[in-house]
Amino acid sequence: MGNPSLPTLLFYCQHSLGIGHLTRSFALATALAQRFRVVFLNGGRLPPGVLVPAGIERIDLPPLGMDDGHTVVSRDAVFDVAAARVERRRLIDAAVVSTQPDVLLVELFPFGRKKFATEILPMIRAARAQPSGALVACSLRDILVDVRPDQQHHDDRARWLTDRYFDAVLVHSDPEFARLETSFRPTRPMRTPVFHSGFVVPARERAASCVRGGHLLVSAGGGIVGDALFRCALAARALLAQPLPMRIIAGPFLPEPHWQALQRQAEGMPGVELVRHVSDMVLEMRAARASLSQCGYNTALDLVVSGVPALVVPYQTATENEQSQRAERLAALGAMLQLDADALRPEVLATAIERLLAFKPQPAALALDGAERSASILAQLQAQQRQTQIQEATCLTS
Repeated sequence: MGNPSLPTLLFYCQHSLGIGHLTRSFALATALAQRFRVVFLNGGRLPPGVLVPAGIERIDLPPLGMDDGHTVVSRDAVFDVAAARVERRRLIDAAVVSTQPDVLLVELFPFGRKKFATEILPMIRAARAQPSGALVACSLRDILVDVRPDQQHHDDRARWLTDRYFDAVLVHSDPEFARLETSFRPTRPMRTPVFHSGFVVPARERAASCVRGGHLLVSAGGGIVGDALFRCALAARALLAQPLPMRIIAGPFLPEPHWQALQRQAEGMPGVELVRHVSDMVLEMRAARASLSQCGYNTALDLVVSGVPALVVPYQTATENEQSQRAERLAALGAMLQLDADALRPEVLATAIERLLAFKPQPAALALDGAERSASILAQLQAQQRQTQIQEATCLTS
């Protein structure tokens, strides 16, 4: 339970496809809890292996998500999508009334999550309309998708909504690595203040030096779009001159039919270990000889923190290019190797793995204190707003 003497921060997070948004938001909530009473609105299913931060209050909404065709689906057999939306609105409305938040922090919207606008916009309006008037801020990752068919309309709409409803945008990136304007280009400049906080990584104790094992670690974040990478990795292993041990962490969201097919494919392969999920990926990476993965926000930072020699195959579609942009920038820094998803074939991957085994990554000098800096920024903005409200109230009564 949060500290009731602190200002209240209501944190809306809708993770729809994987676990990256949730992992980053939980890391951010941990730092925010040092300065705020944090109430966390969790809009997706809570996967096993993800640790909920201590010191926050969590309200679980009926979980909704997106399939790989970007259709909203229910993750709870009790509710269909329509019923889930009704119950979510009720819970969100009640949360705003009961918490009277001093700060409302919304993850990704309006730069994404357009299909959840019917619950997000009423939440913002209600928070702003309360007597104290909440400070409204957006929590945003380092790089945005910028290849939508309607990209200019999307950016212009996001700019309008931000200027209309938000007091600040927090971009969780090192500005030397990626700035908001590199992947967000509205026709008119955005007026809302933008703060680049540095990257958000989970707090962890400094680790003792770790002796690396001899295995290749294969992972794909939550796993929901990892099947092709896992199957190709197993096929590529058989083509290596000296097949090395392989540990595949499938992820909690790898669909069950794919998990079962992966088990059948690995059957009879000595030296191959399949694991559904783990609680600490950095620890896994530090114990591996090398890593093969995708390049989502959290995976990329885990690779940087662990220092493991890494080959990334970024998830990419006709309308998804965020991971490939991140991978290209990190590869340019010498922090990892990159293989385009279009080239993902067993013989190509086997050659890339051979190159990976001789690769020595360069340390990436990135600002990784984004959680603490975000908490500090929001605390300062909230204090300034509160001081302005007091002064205005004094003028009205004098």
